[in-house]
Amino acid sequence: MKKVLIISDGDIGTHFIQRVNETYTSENIYYVVQTKAVEFFDINPARFKFYEFDPTSLYKLANLLKMEFIQVIIAMDSQIDIENTIKNIRTIKKQLRVIVLNNGTLKSESANVVLVNINELIASRLLDYLPNVPVIAQNVGIGEGEIMEVLVPFGSSFIYRHIGAIAQKNWRIVAIYRNRKLIMPSRRKMIQPNDLLVLVGDPAVLKSVYRSIKQELGQFPEPFGTNLLLYIDMNIVNHKTIKETVRQAAYVHKKFKHNLIIKVTNPSNIEVLQYIKSFRDLNIIVNIDYSSIDLKENFLKDIKTYHIGLVIITKEMFSDFYVRTAMYEAHVPVLKLSDKRFSTLKDAGIILSNNRDLEKISATIFDISEQMDFNIEIYNYMQEHQDEKEQVMEHYNNLSTIFSKSIKEFKEAGNPISKLKQKENFIQLLPFTKKLTARRLYSLFSTDSEKLYYKLDDYHQIFIPVQL
Repeated sequence: MKKVLIISDGDIGTHFIQRVNETYTSENIYYVVQTKAVEFFDINPARFKFYEFDPTSLYKLANLLKMEFIQVIIAMDSQIDIENTIKNIRTIKKQLRVIVLNNGTLKSESANVVLVNINELIASRLLDYLPNVPVIAQNVGIGEGEIMEVLVPFGSSFIYRHIGAIAQKNWRIVAIYRNRKLIMPSRRKMIQPNDLLVLVGDPAVLKSVYRSIKQELGQFPEPFGTNLLLYIDMNIVNHKTIKETVRQAAYVHKKFKHNLIIKVTNPSNIEVLQYIKSFRDLNIIVNIDYSSIDLKENFLKDIKTYHIGLVIITKEMFSDFYVRTAMYEAHVPVLKLSDKRFSTLKDAGIILSNNRDLEKISATIFDISEQMDFNIEIYNYMQEHQDEKEQVMEHYNNLSTIFSKSIKEFKEAGNPISKLKQKENFIQLLPFTKKLTARRLYSLFSTDSEKLYYKLDDYHQIFIPVQL
């Protein structure tokens, strides 16, 4: 049996003793010192031994400390009494661990004296009730945010997503509470509005996950970044198309209502440069780089410097292997512009693939479609992997109801790319995965619609990185 000494004086100490009694363990026996005896009901006499005396009396406390205690817990109202009690304990037992309820004025440099600040405890508990603030376990683990609970709001990017479709790297969903009932997570379980998720993982990662769960529509290009970047390399882009590209980028900038940065590298046409400079205003920055050497290094630096959430480039640039690889490594969405007018677009076309990546980027797809006023059309190639596709369609149909955004599903027996080529006013939205960085030669005989993205090169496309 492990002996624990509790020194109590006041309402908090009394309440603590009652809670200890309710928390059953057969391994501890509690010796309770009170300055004034308080009657407890249903106390187990085999587990509790009560004494009534003043613990500031060294003589009286010394007699009790002849026993071997593993630790002492002090919950007293008077700070002077606490200080004198600690001095008495230290006189007799120099290494005994002492836990003290502190109102903020007591200080200790001893490693064996743990101060529990009552003001911090109350503030922390009140903080748990604030909206949009993560609830972190204070007395579990190391208490630094590695255990967190998050309420999934109506409109979250996580609602109606299957657990198996959420890439949980360095974190896990370990429990779901729905209607005050515990649900153990599995790959096929679907998250619903107002679910309370218990997360475990790296504290820094959980902060990012928390923001993603709380993210709602109307925020794109967040959470990727806050600004748009039009990137033009005049060694790659046809000079005759640059003016139209800038006009289209300016149109996109007005729709998303975020700042636009126009970055020009390898400048070589004065007349075109003057045209680009004419777009400068409070919300449009023009940056002309006359000495660019390392495209990838400068590009990644711009992404960080300007906090870019959407990159806009031409199809010539995206077809360049090195540019496309740099875009992928930046891990931000990419809008690839074609020669067609962007302002006439009406539909967002999505080809349902045989993986769950479309479910992972669904919130971004709905956000873009909402802000750009696109209809969502999903093309389902019916000859393969229908179980996976049905789950993705279930997810999109649920989001359609939540966000009041209609979806049209086209079940195709043939190649959906051929079907899309017959349309005019649409933009294709698709996941930006590593397989898109492969050289086109390697995908000539592939049946993967994502690898064959370049078959729709004459149309606008948005490539969305797969996040959580």
